[in-house]
Amino acid sequence: MATPPKLGISARLNAYIANTRVGKRFKLAERNTTFTTELRAGTATFLTMAYILAVNASILTDSGGTCSVSDCTPLCSDPTVALTNCTGAGLRVNPPNDSCKFPPVNPGYSACLERTRKDLIVATTASSLIGCLIMGTFSNLPLALAPGMGTNAYFAYTVVGYHGSGNVPYRSALAAIFIEGLIFLFISAVGLRARLAKLVPKPVRISSSAGIGLFLAFIGLQSNQGIGLIGYSPSTLVTLGACPRSSRAALAPVMTAPDGTVTLLPGGAVSGEIMCLGDRMISPTFWLGMVGFFIIAYCLVKNIKGAMIYGIVFVTVVSWFRNTLVTAFPDTVSGNSAYRYFKNIVDVHAIETTAGALSFSGMGKANFWEALFTFLYVDILDTTGTLYSMARFAGFTDDNGDFEGQYFAFMSDASSIVVGSLLGTSPVCTYIESSTGIREGGRTGLTALTVAGYFFMALFFTPLLASIPAWAVGPPLILIGVLMMRCVVEIEWDDMKQAIPAFMTMLLMPLTYSIAYGLIGGIGTYIVLEMWDWGKDLLGRLGIRRCLKSDSLIGETANGTNNGAHEDVKKHEVV
Repeated sequence: MATPPKLGISARLNAYIANTRVGKRFKLAERNTTFTTELRAGTATFLTMAYILAVNASILTDSGGTCSVSDCTPLCSDPTVALTNCTGAGLRVNPPNDSCKFPPVNPGYSACLERTRKDLIVATTASSLIGCLIMGTFSNLPLALAPGMGTNAYFAYTVVGYHGSGNVPYRSALAAIFIEGLIFLFISAVGLRARLAKLVPKPVRISSSAGIGLFLAFIGLQSNQGIGLIGYSPSTLVTLGACPRSSRAALAPVMTAPDGTVTLLPGGAVSGEIMCLGDRMISPTFWLGMVGFFIIAYCLVKNIKGAMIYGIVFVTVVSWFRNTLVTAFPDTVSGNSAYRYFKNIVDVHAIETTAGALSFSGMGKANFWEALFTFLYVDILDTTGTLYSMARFAGFTDDNGDFEGQYFAFMSDASSIVVGSLLGTSPVCTYIESSTGIREGGRTGLTALTVAGYFFMALFFTPLLASIPAWAVGPPLILIGVLMMRCVVEIEWDDMKQAIPAFMTMLLMPLTYSIAYGLIGGIGTYIVLEMWDWGKDLLGRLGIRRCLKSDSLIGETANGTNNGAHEDVKKHEVV
């Protein structure tokens, strides 16, 4: 009698976990997954969204945080003379004013910004950790949360403004997010959010997954968070990029005063190095990113598990070597600073300024409420749309669009917004990079808890995780876009009332850089196309159409009678 083959360590571990209280609590067997699969899925999700640790902190730091003119140091009228020696003839001490916050930035203000950036890295990590913990524990879904891209830029550059040049101070903006989060939590708790989501038309609901996939791919193709294949063009908006660092330029909206002084436009911001001055398609980091792209693509073709992780890790490790053409630490001021931070490996930083920085003193101003309601409608559309798209991508939704655990999923991201505001960050939301973990087989809350575990470790190993370069994250984002396009086959392309709103949803998400705007465009198009039919139905229900039809029939009968009389007259005449 042949003996059964011995199970490997992972198989035995999976079999054991599946029968424990943990396995039954997270329904591993019911959802046809294993413990190690969930760990791998969580790892893939975290690696694709780890960029948020550095990116979110950098964006929010541009708002100035809690830094103000009081952090600026007095300077001598001659910048080459130290303040202690500023006593000679013709020299005077210039007290700081609002200009100290703008280039050339005052040294004292710069030091405050650096402290704020470190605070915001920890705040981003902690809010993401808490959000993933709540989502995984209560909703049992493989969805990760972190401060959202898009809303963080709106917070930093429109609401607060570059270095506090906007209409709402940083502390008041956090208060607006806190109140908005409480309203959002109430809407979720009473079930209104699910009902609002059900109002989204079917073609928009289906196409939103593909739109998010295109959005992800578009992000992955840019230089700020991707491989850099797409660059800025002043004539066509976008064009072919992939030029080396030395050939890139940053852009900024400026205005020139009558005296020749050049200043940044209110609400404007200096971009990243998005414009190629030449040398297109010869960027070494682009080609390294393409190697990572084909590593992941080949693994997907051969159905090798862990595809996303292999590509990200390979590109990241190669990029960590200094004095190479693909280094993540170039020999610049920022590169040297990043390398010094990277060498720490372990760094525990306590939040000093952003936690609990809320101020409700600006509630009487219209700008405060404008920001609050903008955050609210973006969260209702954006995060709800992302949740449904991820649930659909994972195959959790039923015929009605509902999915198991949706109530607690709604409660999880709403409560995370409140937590994030208390820590000093922009609204926290479900991340579309969760699709990476779903692709790796994640089906339960253990995936989210694994991501939470990584965020916990990130509190100590932030220097390593904040050093994952953009060209390592870009390839998986592009390929996730490929995977999320599969839903387009469910759209009824022969029915223009379905096809046009679906197409507008998919088109606007990447081109407006907003999931919310894509949903608004798709829903708006659907409403306009359906208005004629809805109007006819409404008239029918009110009985107006019946009256019109009756009048029409009476008129036709009368005409028929008159015609008959004329014919009889003609017959008599003939006779």
